Amino acid sequence: MSSRSDHEQIVRQFFDAYAARTNAALARPPRLDVAGIRNAFAGYFVAASPAGVRGGRNGLLFRLMLRLGFRDYRRMGTRSIDLAGLDVTPIDDMHVMARADWVARYDGSRGDGQDIAFTNHYFLQVRDGQAKVFAYVTPDEQAALREHGLIG
Repeated sequence: MSSRSDHEQIVRQFFDAYAARTNAALARPPRLDVAGIRNAFAGYFVAASPAGVRGGRNGLLFRLMLRLGFRDYRRMGTRSIDLAGLDVTPIDDMHVMARADWVARYDGSRGDGQDIAFTNHYFLQVRDGQAKVFAYVTPDEQAALREHGLIG
């Protein structure tokens, strides 16, 4: 079992790998590592946003939603989502909260591109040297995409 002092390094490595998998899935052509992305999440996890709170199993439906979600991101011109900052707060010997600052880069309507910065909060369990997301809190992604003219 990892000690609290190991958590920050494990969580930083987790998010570096998560960002790399995300960007591979956004590439053209996409390289979607469904198993790797699913392995980043607990068997059941909770998502909270201004749209509400939902929970779901890390199973067949999640696997399908990953494929559709990345397809939709590519269609709206998402080029990359890069980790701009990470703050890890230990909760106890097995759990942390991570504040992740991201920058999403999009094709512009005139080819000029645009960036959208956002922050998500993740709750992770660290066991046997591996971190898994069991909950996350996000801002209103749909409102940000509308505000930047990326969706109607």
